Amino acid sequence: MKYSRILLKLSGESLMGGQAYGIDPQRLGEYASQIAGVARRGCQIGIVIGGGNIFRGLQGAAKGMDRIQGDYMGMMATVINSMALQSALEKEGVKAVLLSGLAIDPVAEKMSSRRAIDYLENGYVVIMACGTGNPFFTTDSGAALRAVEIHADVLLKGTRVDGVYTADPEKDKTAVKYKELRFAEAYEKKLKIMDLTAFTLCEENHVPIYVFDMDTLGNLGKVVEGEEIGTLVH
Repeated sequence: MKYSRILLKLSGESLMGGQAYGIDPQRLGEYASQIAGVARRGCQIGIVIGGGNIFRGLQGAAKGMDRIQGDYMGMMATVINSMALQSALEKEGVKAVLLSGLAIDPVAEKMSSRRAIDYLENGYVVIMACGTGNPFFTTDSGAALRAVEIHADVLLKGTRVDGVYTADPEKDKTAVKYKELRFAEAYEKKLKIMDLTAFTLCEENHVPIYVFDMDTLGNLGKVVEGEEIGTLVH
């Protein structure tokens, strides 16, 4: 196994599957199955999931809503997704605990790096909701922060695309996939991998980012075992 402790970042939109909104039970089950399979091999897994399938703070702000209030609403959306994933993992027979950047009794315990690491070392999948717990920060930034806090070997960004390309492969058929990138190179090329705050956190704390297609069954296991199916940024 190449990575013994990972931080998996999932987008909220990915949970929609083929739906226009909300959580697709089939997609949720597929994700839980992949995560459970990796956990059973002994990999320690921290997870951060977005809330864009339910609500985005920036969308609310664009419609005249207070940005801070909208961001907190977005954090609540990540709690709903995290609870759904926790339940799906438990159905798979995996111990899963929910920590939160905001105190939400009795749904989740308050996030702390020591608490998260303790759970990881005791065989739990640790789902960390509410991003950083602060407005104006994305869940990408939350994922980068949590990856640093739990001393993850890598931040795995699960997407619907199998890596980073020179252009959007869904729009440009001539786009070429990168196998590997340096952080500085990604900056220079203005590649939209994660927001700059998240990117800088990972670069300064020497946490590599691996971008891969999470929607294909079995891919998470392949990445953890070291198969080169995505793009490594380091």
